[in-house]
Amino acid sequence: MAETAPRQGATVKASTGKARVEGPHRSPQVDPLAALRAPGDPPWDVYLTGTVFLDIVFTGLDSAPVRGTESWARGMGSSPGGVANMATALARLGLRTSLAAAFGDDHYGEYCWDALERGEGIDLSPSRTVPGWHSPVTVSMAYDGERTMVSHGHEPPPEEPAPDCPPRARAAVASLTPGRGAPWIAQAARKGARVFGDVGWDDTGAWDLAALPDLRHCEAFLPNAEEAMRYTRTDCPRAAARALTEHVPVAVVTLGADGAYAVDRRTGETASVPAIDVEALDPTGAGDVFVAGFVTGTLAGWPLADRLAFAGLTAALSVQEFGGSLSAPGWTEIGAWWRKVRSVEGQDPSALRRYEFLTGLVPGELVRPWPLRRAVPTIGFRRSA
Repeated sequence: MAETAPRQGATVKASTGKARVEGPHRSPQVDPLAALRAPGDPPWDVYLTGTVFLDIVFTGLDSAPVRGTESWARGMGSSPGGVANMATALARLGLRTSLAAAFGDDHYGEYCWDALERGEGIDLSPSRTVPGWHSPVTVSMAYDGERTMVSHGHEPPPEEPAPDCPPRARAAVASLTPGRGAPWIAQAARKGARVFGDVGWDDTGAWDLAALPDLRHCEAFLPNAEEAMRYTRTDCPRAAARALTEHVPVAVVTLGADGAYAVDRRTGETASVPAIDVEALDPTGAGDVFVAGFVTGTLAGWPLADRLAFAGLTAALSVQEFGGSLSAPGWTEIGAWWRKVRSVEGQDPSALRRYEFLTGLVPGELVRPWPLRRAVPTIGFRRSA
């Protein structure tokens, strides 16, 4: 595996070997909100809703597939995808996560339900299986640090899990859609949830913040640099982040290989954290893992810079595994990374100080250092007796 290093001159070097250990996901060894929990708290730390896909990921491609030819991939993995990426990342960081989603009544849907509920401990009580509806499927091809995706699926029936009545939660993660509001977001905000919004590419080309009606309910907005600059009509990601705080208290702009930049209008904090340099096996779901890390740090009350650093670290660890949801790191992996980088001679002290907040959070040495379930090539192997 490649060395792991923050960019921009602050170098932390380490490599870690990961043994695959399958089986039920255990209770998190770190509860980042333990000191804050009290009687009468909401039953869930985070609520979210969306579409669950079955992701089939091909890696190890030397280039994009060429028309009229056959390409062979050196690696393949299958895992729940779509909103499952975010839900799994949150649960693996120790947050009590509730998900409302429609699942197909086919083998793919059964596999995804089992992986999320039994494997990750995610609450699926707001979710349901839809008779006669097949699971959406995405095939993702990863090469040159990028990915190309082909998806197939049908819209679920209109009686999809009622997201306009979300359960009480400390936070909610919402994917904002230009030109369309989601009633559940306002409902969650009125119940006291801190709403974190992300957004996809605006296919309309309008790039109008007024077309994101639910942005007013958000505490934080987390677009990438291109999206942020288009929405604010600026030519600098940092200027875009500052402009976004006129509409939302906290703006976080991801900068790809240059890390992330954030502004908190309420506290006056700004933070810029370099990316961690890794060799990416599969970037699927890395953005979701980044958001999950930022949500975790925010709910735990960490300073803005620590939240950005933690989000970037979790995303960097995720791209070194197959798939979106099952590539998300847990605290054991985070702890192993932190112990490893401190053991390597010649580290840049300033780079190590950036992650010093991890000390006291991460678990100690374990007999099984990598216990998380990972994406597998084949679904439905017959169990041996």
